[in-house]
Amino acid sequence: MSFNVEREDLDLASLVEIVFSWTFNDVRNQNFCRHKVEKIPHTFMTVTNYLNSFIPSLVEETHSDLSSSLYGVNRAPFCEILIATPERSKSFISSKFLLYQISVSRTKNDTEDVGPYQPEVGDLIALTDFKPKTVEDLNRPRRYYHIAYVYGSKESSGEISILSSKCIDMEVDSNYLRSNNAPKLYAVYLLNLTTNIRIWKALNSELEGAKMNMIKKVLQADSNNGENCQLCIYGENHIDIAACSKVHTMIQSENLNESQKDAVLSSVSMRECHHSDTIKLIWGPPGTGKTKTVASLLFSLLKFKARTLTCAPTNTAVLEVAARLQNLVEKSLEHDVDTYGLGDIVIFGNRSRMKVDCYRCLQDIFLDYRVSNLLRCFAPFTGWKHYLESMIALLENPSKKYAQFVKKEYHSYKEDKKNSIMTFEQFVKMRFSSIVAELKLCKKTLYTHLPTSLFPFEEMKKIPIALDLLTSLESSMCKAKLKQTLDDHGDGESIFDCLGRLNNTTEDCVCLLRSLLKKISLPNITEKYEIEKFCLMNASLIFCTASSSTRLFTEGMTPIKFLVIDEAAQLKECESAIPLQLPGLHHAVLIGDERQLPAVVKSTVTEEAGYGRSLFERLVSLGYKKHLLNTQYRMHPSISLFPNKEFYEEQLVDAPIVREMSYNRCFLEGKMYASYSFINIAKGKEQRGRGHSSKNMVEAAVISKIIGSLKEEFHRTRKKVSIGIISPYNAQVYEIQEKIKPNNSISDPNFSVSVRSVDGFQGGEEDIIIISTVRSNEDAKIGFLSNRQRANVALTRARHCLWILGNETTLEKSDSIWKELVLDAKERGCFHNADEDKKLAEAIEDALLEIEFLDESESPFKKLSLQGKSETFATTSRGSMSTRGSQYNRGSSRGRGRTRPWQPRW
Repeated sequence: MSFNVEREDLDLASLVEIVFSWTFNDVRNQNFCRHKVEKIPHTFMTVTNYLNSFIPSLVEETHSDLSSSLYGVNRAPFCEILIATPERSKSFISSKFLLYQISVSRTKNDTEDVGPYQPEVGDLIALTDFKPKTVEDLNRPRRYYHIAYVYGSKESSGEISILSSKCIDMEVDSNYLRSNNAPKLYAVYLLNLTTNIRIWKALNSELEGAKMNMIKKVLQADSNNGENCQLCIYGENHIDIAACSKVHTMIQSENLNESQKDAVLSSVSMRECHHSDTIKLIWGPPGTGKTKTVASLLFSLLKFKARTLTCAPTNTAVLEVAARLQNLVEKSLEHDVDTYGLGDIVIFGNRSRMKVDCYRCLQDIFLDYRVSNLLRCFAPFTGWKHYLESMIALLENPSKKYAQFVKKEYHSYKEDKKNSIMTFEQFVKMRFSSIVAELKLCKKTLYTHLPTSLFPFEEMKKIPIALDLLTSLESSMCKAKLKQTLDDHGDGESIFDCLGRLNNTTEDCVCLLRSLLKKISLPNITEKYEIEKFCLMNASLIFCTASSSTRLFTEGMTPIKFLVIDEAAQLKECESAIPLQLPGLHHAVLIGDERQLPAVVKSTVTEEAGYGRSLFERLVSLGYKKHLLNTQYRMHPSISLFPNKEFYEEQLVDAPIVREMSYNRCFLEGKMYASYSFINIAKGKEQRGRGHSSKNMVEAAVISKIIGSLKEEFHRTRKKVSIGIISPYNAQVYEIQEKIKPNNSISDPNFSVSVRSVDGFQGGEEDIIIISTVRSNEDAKIGFLSNRQRANVALTRARHCLWILGNETTLEKSDSIWKELVLDAKERGCFHNADEDKKLAEAIEDALLEIEFLDESESPFKKLSLQGKSETFATTSRGSMSTRGSQYNRGSSRGRGRTRPWQPRW
């Protein structure tokens, strides 16, 4: 059963009502919801208990998200509201809400990198009379804290429906509003509540029948414990050996290893089980071909026409696995039609957020693109059926069609005799060519976008034959003179008679067209939402984010029997509860790695409560069996050695490709720059940077020097290289980005440098990875750097070289994973001191002097001595024999007086 309108509005109203009930001070109070949040248990007695356990954490996470947004309001996009008109809606049953229709202008934002803001459904906005610069600007006299929720929008009219927490005291006279003296009203973006509202609906839904089955499976550890159904394996209804053989043949060309093959075969065999609902876990450590395995599984399910939903936590993850699957499908085609069968695959979601345009290969399977194409193909006057009928009528009686044309054009001719009416020959040739062109467009649409269940392959093969016949006939018409001839009854003869039967075989064309008209029966639907539902109902494979799967809870929707969740260990369990409630669902496969980073949560309260925990992780903790993908294809063996031992109990093996000599690439000379090394930055200085995040300017300077050396080597060899720089701290990411800007000033596609946080690098890989650990203090405090999952992600992104920068003393005393790493590097002879390298030693000294200078210039107690120090800097930069000055001046002729900012030599 789908969510009906009343239920949907009640659920939405409940969460939005809670948000609206918070005062300005409530939102700013970080402890406001703390007392209501309890730790989420590992097992549950009832479905109600299970769903209710997540609700307090969801509310707290929403509160934390909103609080964070308020403090960043000075950088938020905004637009001006031109008109706000009150509206009463019978469908929205809560009387506590004020519904308005607004129209906005796309104000150009003065904030850097922020374009014009157009409110979208799900946005929570603040209403203000000027662009706020601080959080306090949202709560001032005459314009106290006022927020609204974007409830709906119409693209055609530009009207936006909002639910307002207060009355909007604004004139509705558009002429007055546009006058110079009119008060302004702005909508300032705070956050999007769409995902939270979808989770809220799922947690508050009334489950019954089939919708409870899969939820019941995850409440506690099952006796089956992740194994395949025993009745299917040993009983009368044993697994179809022939079907397994078919799957094996299909995936043979993909060169899957044994663990990948076993994962695919055991998962596909679940579709035959009718005894119980099943959940299978596939464990995919870094570099083990997880996405390849998922794509092969989906490819097999597609061949069996098993209706399957594939979800992932993010749009990017959804697009990645969809792109891999589409590539498999296109490679497997056994005919010349390279898009036939894509109609069985569909992706849907918010186009602007998904950024499908960046994946051009996926446009053919994206729902919005498909609907716009089918809309034209299904249309009564521009579609496939119309043009087929028009061509048949033209071929059988061109004189009749010409007479109709003349009759229609006669009045135009009388009014403007300068424009003569086309001759019969001109009309027939023009009309014939235009219909053929339209049929060719329709053909591409049918091949690409129509589900194969409605477009059998045998019928599909007839279309190019018919179009070839029409093209041949068109060629004959171009060479012939067409005469209009009439029979004894005054009716026109067929076009073949007009051609004097130049090609008798073309008479078969009409029979073929009539057959196509009869056999390819398109649905009689012309509304966009009807075509969207048609596509979703008839697709075999559907892709979307887990939260977006609410769209499949539609009355009359074809049941989904198979669920695949990719990156399942990064998906909050409460979010996975959405697709698990799909009617008709019997089998689920979760693919992930709970030893890498979990879902991101904003609130420390909800993090401690376990709100970020995935269903995958909880089932593993309950003893569910997980199928391990045991061969890694990414890392050089010297890189994989430590994470394999530390995180995966040495269960992983290196693939032959990474053990080959050619995989051992040297990018810089010296043992320090071998495939794996720890580079000790003993003189590093840990500081506070942006947003109270940590940074280490010495490590940043060393990285900048290394990147400079890599750039020089690239210019010498012209060998393509990709470099990733990872740091757990955002302030350090920013510091490194600023330091390496000179080396990135000229972009080259063969030399790429990406600087991101650990969280931002999950799922990524590069030729070289440089890790900046940042922490450098006498107390051996390393904060969330000690997180094992975060360390695992950082250490497993490199293909050929992994260079780790850190303070040996701090890390070794930290009693964490990093202590083990330093000791391991020493034992393996992979430990190096940065100042062993002359260039790095110079960079370190320059960075230390820069830090000292900045510290002195920022200190209010040293301003009296600052001028003298500045003069010393200026003097030494011109060649003073001061020892300290010579350190500043090595290889440089730039002055460093007070009037100029410090410019490091690199």
